[in-house]
Amino acid sequence: KNRKNQSAAIRFGPALRALGLCLLIGTVGMFDLRMMGVARGVTMKELHRLVPFGIAGYAMCVVTGLLFVVTAPGQYLYNPAMQSKIVLMAIAGANMAMFYATAAAGVNAAGPDDLPPVRARVIGFVSLFCWLGVIVAGRLVTFFRPPEHWCLWCVS
Repeated sequence: KNRKNQSAAIRFGPALRALGLCLLIGTVGMFDLRMMGVARGVTMKELHRLVPFGIAGYAMCVVTGLLFVVTAPGQYLYNPAMQSKIVLMAIAGANMAMFYATAAAGVNAAGPDDLPPVRARVIGFVSLFCWLGVIVAGRLVTFFRPPEHWCLWCVS
């Protein structure tokens, strides 16, 4: 294809999405693993300084994901893998809210070598499970194409 005729979103969208995913999963993964008891010696306060990078990564993923959905809404909105991905993201968001409401103070008060409270470890596991599920579901989106009768405006 002629690159001059491609929009910037098509050329740079996948790269921006990959960068956002690295920032998001890198930050969330380290945070969750530490909450599960891995990497003792690192305080949660130190890891919490990385949260803005995770938020930036999430924003990049949301923007590029919305661009994908806008280009072919029927292929995404009626796709069971995409629906699973959205449900897992909602669970991860609720899990994060639960962390800040119930466990963050205890985790931040813990020393660098302390094992986080059980509640925090469970929340960390649920978060990591959800985000890994989001990645898997995102990869499966291309393998599950809904039938055309599910999307009346997608029929040629």
